[in-house]
Amino acid sequence: MPRATLPPAPAGRPSSLVDTRIIYCGDCLDQLSKLPDGCVDLVYIDPPFNSNRNYEVFWGETKEKRAFEDRHASTQAYIEYMRPRCVELARVLKKTGSFYYHCDWHASHYVKVMLDQIMGENQFQNEIVWKRAGAHSDTKQGMKRFGNVTDSILFYTGGAKTWTFNPEYLPYDDQYVNAMYRHVEQGTGRRYRLDNLTASKPGGDTKYEWTAPDGTKVRPYKGRYWAYSRKKMEAFAEAGRLVYSKSGMPNYKRYLDEMPGVSLQNIWTDLPPISSTAKERLGYPTQKPLALLERIINASSNPNDIVLDAFCGCGTALVAAQNLGRQWVGIDVSPTACRVMAKRMRDVCKLREDEDLWRVGRGFVVRDLPWTEEKLRKIPPFEFENWAVIALGGIPNKAQVGDMGIDGRIFPVSASPAEQKPTKGQTPVFDEFMDAWYPIQVKQKDKVGRPDIDAFETAMERANRTKGFFVAFDYSADALTEIDRFFRKTGKVIVALTVREILGEQLAMRLA
Repeated sequence: MPRATLPPAPAGRPSSLVDTRIIYCGDCLDQLSKLPDGCVDLVYIDPPFNSNRNYEVFWGETKEKRAFEDRHASTQAYIEYMRPRCVELARVLKKTGSFYYHCDWHASHYVKVMLDQIMGENQFQNEIVWKRAGAHSDTKQGMKRFGNVTDSILFYTGGAKTWTFNPEYLPYDDQYVNAMYRHVEQGTGRRYRLDNLTASKPGGDTKYEWTAPDGTKVRPYKGRYWAYSRKKMEAFAEAGRLVYSKSGMPNYKRYLDEMPGVSLQNIWTDLPPISSTAKERLGYPTQKPLALLERIINASSNPNDIVLDAFCGCGTALVAAQNLGRQWVGIDVSPTACRVMAKRMRDVCKLREDEDLWRVGRGFVVRDLPWTEEKLRKIPPFEFENWAVIALGGIPNKAQVGDMGIDGRIFPVSASPAEQKPTKGQTPVFDEFMDAWYPIQVKQKDKVGRPDIDAFETAMERANRTKGFFVAFDYSADALTEIDRFFRKTGKVIVALTVREILGEQLAMRLA
C-alpha cells in the first residue's frame, strides 16, 4: 500500500514534515509505520536489553519497583525484536540524518551486525564508548572477568555524502596547559604559547626579509619558508601577536582562551552517570545523564531539526532536544513512562501540555494513552497505580513494598515553600512543607469494599493525615457508608474517586 502524501503544514506548525512535540504511547513499530519516509534528522534509541534474568524497574520519580521475566530470553530473540523496528527507523531517517543506538555489552556486537545490514556498512561512523560506571568487581557468583563499566553507542548516518555534524571540544587538562601554555601575558594574565612562523613548503611570497623592532633583519631558516604572507605578518605585528627571540626571529603568540580545546574523540569518560543525589535523578535504573544526550543532539542536529526517540523511557532525549531548540517526537510502550515524560516536560522544560497551544506551534501533547476504562482494566497493576496517582497530580510512593497502605501523595499548592514566607531572621521550614501532604490509595477493582476502606483509614491514622484520596472503578454501598462514618467520628475526609471521574477530568471540585 502506498504511503499517504504529506498535507500542507497548518499555520503555527513547528515542522512541515511531521507533527512534533508529541509523545506517543504504544509499540514504536506501529507508530513508526505512520510516519513518512525521510522525515527525521536524528534518531537516538536506548532500547532495553534484559539478559535472561529478573530486573527491578523503577519508573520515574516513583521508584516503585516490580520484577518481570525477561521477554528477550536470548540475544537472538532481542535482535529479532529490534530488527523490524530498526528497519522502520532507517526508513524515517533523512539521508543527511544520523542514527545513534545505545546498548551495553550484552548485545552490542550483534546489534552492529544487524545495523550494518540495515543501514549499510559504509554508513557506520563510530562506536562511541561511554564510561557509565565506576570500578567494581564482576567476580561474584564465581565469575572471573574484568568489570564492565562502559556502554557502546553505535553511530550511523543516513546515506548521503555529507551529514550534519558539529565538532565538539573538551577543555585541555592542566598538565597540557602547564606544559604548552607556560607564558603569562603581563597586565592581562592571559596564558599563551609561542608558535613557529615558518613552514617546510613554499606558498606565494614566503621568502621575504623581515625586520624585527630592534632593526634586526631575518629570513626563514635554511630549507624553511614563512608560513604567512608579508601582509599577514604585518597584521600580526600590528595586533601585538609577535614575540621575538634574541636572534630577532618572530614567533606567533597563540592565546589559550582563543583555542577551542581538544577535539572530542570516541571514548567519553567526562560524563559521569547519574548519582544517587543528582537533581535530575528520577530513579529509573537505565536513566542516562542529560549531558550525554545534549552532546549527541548538539553534534548531530541543528536548531529546529527533528529528533526522534522510539524507546523514550523517562524522556531524557526529549528534554535535551527541547532545551536545545530542536523539534522532537517520543514513543514508548509504557503508559506510566509516557505520563512521567509528560510531567518532566512540564516541570523541567516548563512546556504546557495543551492541545490548543500545540496546534499553534506551542505546548505538547500525549497521544494514544489507554485512557478508557476498558484499557485501564487490562494494564498491569503497577501501571494502573501510577496512572491514577499521576493523573491526580500526585507523586507515586517510593516503593510498593512496605508502603503501609499509601500508594502516593498529593502536596497541596498552599504548601509550596514559596508560600511560606519566613519572618525576619528565619529560614523556610522545608520539613514542615514536606509534611503537608494527602495520601492516595489505588485499587484496580470494580467494587472497593469496606475492608479496603478500613485499611486506608488505618494508614491515615498512622500517618496522622486529615484527608486522603481513594481511586477505584467503583465502590460498594458498605464502603461509602464507612467513609461517611469515619468522617463523622474523626472529622477526617476520604475522597472516593472513580476512574470515570478522572477520565472525565471532573476533579477540580473533588480535589479542592
